[in-house]
Amino acid sequence: MKRIKVALIVLSLIVLISGCGRSNGKGAADKSDFEAVLAAAKGTTVNFYGWGGSELTNKWIDNFLAKYVKENYNITLNRVPMDIDQILNKMIGEKQANVKKGSIDMVWINGENFNTAMKNNLLYGPFTDYLPNFKEYIDVNSDDVKYDFGYEINGFEAPYGKAQFVLINNPEVTPEAPKSAEELLEYAKTYKGKVTYPAPPDFTGSAFVRNIIYDVVGYENVKKLSADKNEVHVAIKPAIDFLKELKPYLWKEGKTYPSTIAQLDNMYADGEVVMTMSYNPNHVAAMIQTGQFPETSKSFLFDKGTIGNTHFIAISANASNIDGALAVINAVLSPEMQASKYDPENWGDLPVVDMNKLNEPEKQLFSSVKTGKGVLPPEELLSKRVGELKADVVPVIEEIWQEEIMK
Repeated sequence: MKRIKVALIVLSLIVLISGCGRSNGKGAADKSDFEAVLAAAKGTTVNFYGWGGSELTNKWIDNFLAKYVKENYNITLNRVPMDIDQILNKMIGEKQANVKKGSIDMVWINGENFNTAMKNNLLYGPFTDYLPNFKEYIDVNSDDVKYDFGYEINGFEAPYGKAQFVLINNPEVTPEAPKSAEELLEYAKTYKGKVTYPAPPDFTGSAFVRNIIYDVVGYENVKKLSADKNEVHVAIKPAIDFLKELKPYLWKEGKTYPSTIAQLDNMYADGEVVMTMSYNPNHVAAMIQTGQFPETSKSFLFDKGTIGNTHFIAISANASNIDGALAVINAVLSPEMQASKYDPENWGDLPVVDMNKLNEPEKQLFSSVKTGKGVLPPEELLSKRVGELKADVVPVIEEIWQEEIMK
């Protein structure tokens, strides 16, 4: 009888110990031991939900990141393209249905959508302190890492890449490159009907409107705005008035606008308009590389600067594979993956690693990247980089634009 009891105790201990290394929906028992996380993630599948509107971005995820985590961690990465509104609705629906092991593990998220997710307790965390590459390669004290559209991240997101708004034209078609809102108005008059921008809430179109606000009103006068609609309306009225003045000179006299940045890119590629724009400074090189943009296309900035921000990855609160998600996000933050993502032939996304934390071979990964044609030098971008507004102010601006400009 005693032998049986002893055997049962030993068996119980074995089960308890072995269970510590397995994924159980809450991740490895000791997440501070990243080797245990990797062991638990081995052989699993991670569902990565996010915007799928860029062919280059999709190819990088499928051909570089997925291959890396398969070879290094034996993880299968399943990319699920979906607009963020649908993703949030899915997460909210699963929460309301009390789904313990959800369909979403990782999610590409940013700004007001992160704010919405946090308000609804849809995200797992804080988790960034569990990631060795976050601690080794990221400047954890940088505002670009601590804040997402003015809101504290508190470890519930890991940086994915950096962006900065740029404008794009072809100097062989339009030698001018407007350096301010006022110059843009003259540009639109000169090339009447051949200038436009995507309608907010398209991400890039919304950024264009905010850049106009910064240029006309001044970033310092709007950066501390609350989400009070009256307060926002009063503050941005000069910029709204400017957009009304610009409207008659736009494509189709501003009676309609491209619904997406992809549509505007196609219009530029076809010569229907003389200017496009992007939140990715390397976008022009990538589009030249694929033959979609004329080879003489170039990026340019407003003299007062353009908006720069960071995009992030989060983990769903009810993720089925938290261990796998942690492993993949750690891989994203490796110099190898950040450098491959920086290459415009692969994506052209600006890296989030702190170059001062890299050794010489790691720095060489980035210095060897050929940024391609039409791209502005990093020092020029950084010298004209301005911050974002708070996440909940952005949809207020978009609403005012719809009421004042679209209607």
